[in-house]
Amino acid sequence: MELTGKRALITGGSEGIGYGIAEALKRRGAVVAINGRNEDKLNAAAQKLDVTAIAGDVGSEADAVRIVETFTRSAGGIDILVNNAGFGLFKPLVEIELSEFESVYRTNVFGAFLMAREAAKHFIKQDEGDLINIASTSGLKGGRGATMYSSSKFALRSMSECWRDELRRHNVRVMHVNPSEVLTPFGSKAGFAQEPSPKKLRPQEIADAIVGALQLDRRGFIPEFSVFATNPF
Repeated sequence: MELTGKRALITGGSEGIGYGIAEALKRRGAVVAINGRNEDKLNAAAQKLDVTAIAGDVGSEADAVRIVETFTRSAGGIDILVNNAGFGLFKPLVEIELSEFESVYRTNVFGAFLMAREAAKHFIKQDEGDLINIASTSGLKGGRGATMYSSSKFALRSMSECWRDELRRHNVRVMHVNPSEVLTPFGSKAGFAQEPSPKKLRPQEIADAIVGALQLDRRGFIPEFSVFATNPF
């Protein structure tokens, strides 16, 4: 698929993987908008990338509706939604507060659902679209202390499978992406330090994989793929 002129909305685009995807799509001629909750950080990223900024919380139904409406109105429609917004909290089971669990799901699960629902309305009408959900290898195998984050990505994987089956008849490709560890601000925000290494993944690798998947002829698509570092040790 030719990406020039394709209209792409990327949530969580202020930094990390979302920023990398926005940069890669913009470089290939797509019409790009990024979304985030921190308006100052979002505007700075958008200015640097020369893309549109649409602030808002994807976990809020009113915001999600407004974000998609704003983008489709300004861009004249939507061809690609990248559900990248997400964060993690890591605690032992006996220390988890319900409010913390709910906050992770509000963004990682409910936010992805709300954005997908709104974008799918447009995809169905135009009988074409690409929905990309950014999950994690933590959504393939749980681990100690990862109850909140890992289960949210398992849930996103399940939703991807449901949407894929539902939307294929409308020529909508639903692709689910599982990055392994990527050097981004994710770790520091989640409360653990990432050890820098030239061997670890950068957002560029995830973005390049997504670009490659999008560029496949629309006769076919890659339902799900994981991206690992070759030798991160």
